[in-house]
Amino acid sequence: MDNQPIAKKSPGIKSAELNRYFLAVIKMKASDLHFKGDETPRIRTDGILQHVKSEPISEEHLEKMIFEILSPEQKEYFIEHGVLDFAYDMGGTDRFRINIYRCRGNIALAARRVDSVIPPFASLNLPPIIEKISDVHQGLILVTGVTGCGKSTTIAAMIDYINRTRPCHIITIEDPIEFVYHDAKALISQREVGIDVPSYTEALRSMMREDPDVVLIGEMRDYPTISAGLKAAETGHLVFGTLHSVDAYQTITRMLDLVPPLERHIVRQALVGNLHAVISQRLLPSVKEGISRVPMVEIMLANPSICKVLAEEREVDIPTIIKSCYEEGMIDYTESLRQLVMNEFIDMRTAFEYAFKPEELKMALKGIRSGGAGLTR
Repeated sequence: MDNQPIAKKSPGIKSAELNRYFLAVIKMKASDLHFKGDETPRIRTDGILQHVKSEPISEEHLEKMIFEILSPEQKEYFIEHGVLDFAYDMGGTDRFRINIYRCRGNIALAARRVDSVIPPFASLNLPPIIEKISDVHQGLILVTGVTGCGKSTTIAAMIDYINRTRPCHIITIEDPIEFVYHDAKALISQREVGIDVPSYTEALRSMMREDPDVVLIGEMRDYPTISAGLKAAETGHLVFGTLHSVDAYQTITRMLDLVPPLERHIVRQALVGNLHAVISQRLLPSVKEGISRVPMVEIMLANPSICKVLAEEREVDIPTIIKSCYEEGMIDYTESLRQLVMNEFIDMRTAFEYAFKPEELKMALKGIRSGGAGLTR
């Protein structure tokens, strides 16, 4: 990506044929649009990919549609490399992050809608502790989960909460930008890799010279991003990051696995001193009217017990500590599922389908908490 042409976020071409599909995505509040040569277009809504009511689009016609919205430099790059990332503005606040690529020789396009509306915590049905976590001014906050689990939306709500409540400078480094923020009390500088800056490396190198108070490092994908995030937290900043891990235990082990062996002790000590919270989640189908999906969450707060097991390389004990600290605002997936069932967000079938420990969930629903912690509340 580092050598791709950096595209200006210029308005889309009004007459472009692709705009008809982009407008449909916006109207349907879908998240993604997919094209592949000689196939029917598909749209992803509420996490489900489905065909649109359209005839298959020929390879030749699709290429013409796509090339219509490219600059000469972008077209030249795609022809040479077979892949291209760029942003496309529909005007106003409607924007798409687009990737075009070739598969089995045919051209294909994947477009992600950049949402112009950032939902508040209340509408996301997240635990109240999320707002308290957002009130901290220093440390590392990790939001984790698989692709499509809603972690970008959760971070957006947290960043926008800070934007509305705190006079500070927020810098985001994203690939791609998922939500567009509008300055309130805070000054927000959003930098998109491949558009505003050539690479994560370049963005991280200049980040601390831009006087941030709050930093969002989109994905902690390797040692340089982990190191940059921890250094920023150590110097008094609030840092948000994401990982593709399913829970707090896996998050810690995965981060350390990305670190060279000789540096792991240093990174571990930096986590002990600066990690504030790990929020892991997954979206489940909801049965409550007006709500299509609801998050199942695990929240780990770096209290003294957590810091102690991290320092002693006993992160395997993290799940047990979370279970014993519900009153502090921590929650594990079993308790989250229990609450979702009790509050009628999901049905029993869904709860057991997504439960990591079905027997433990069965006990929790009967009012018995595992691990000798007593009765559920």
